[in-house]
Amino acid sequence: MEIKVSFPGGKRVGARVGDFEVMTDQPPAFGGEASAVAPYDLFLASVATCSGIYALGFCQARGIPTEGLAMSLHVELEPGTGLAQGMRVALTPPDGFPEKYRAALARAVEHCKVKKSLAANPPVSVVFADEAQRKEAEACVVA
Repeated sequence: MEIKVSFPGGKRVGARVGDFEVMTDQPPAFGGEASAVAPYDLFLASVATCSGIYALGFCQARGIPTEGLAMSLHVELEPGTGLAQGMRVALTPPDGFPEKYRAALARAVEHCKVKKSLAANPPVSVVFADEAQRKEAEACVVA
């Protein structure tokens, strides 16, 4: 999977994900225009929306009406760095939600791929594209 990044001006940065473009911007305090969500906030929103799709899917798979289903992500930020120290997903089950499914709904939300990716702590490397292409070409010649 590849996500192409663009720089349309100012502090805006875009990401092409398949057929969609996601735009970000910085708040004015960081030189941006606040024309879009900030990248870090978008990251946190991905945790929340991923959790949400699992909650929604759980209810839909069981024919449970979703009216009243709500969720929020509470993030504890480290004062010095602003990095997340902890996250808590707060679920509000839909109206008439069967009590017997409460623990199962929580377990379903735990399957969020964003959360699992964070837990896996994948390495993120930074390379210059021309060097990466050269190394790939050299690997193909050797193989």
